[in-house]
Amino acid sequence: MELLIFKSDIKSQAHVKRVEPLLNNLEGILDWSVDLEDIDCVLRVETTESLTATSFKNLLDSNGVLLQDLPD
Repeated sequence: MELLIFKSDIKSQAHVKRVEPLLNNLEGILDWSVDLEDIDCVLRVETTESLTATSFKNLLDSNGVLLQDLPD
């Protein structure tokens, strides 16, 4: 298992509902959450090792969700 953590532009519950089908049906995702209370709207994704951070970011970008890496 790998944990991916990103700053996102998912800023409302309505936006979460729009990306929910994509994230729930994407192979390699075990669990995910968005912290709407955090200023960075942090998206946390538990993945299998078959899903890389780069491919995940590219997939979400192509679906209109902007992600940025968060420094450690």
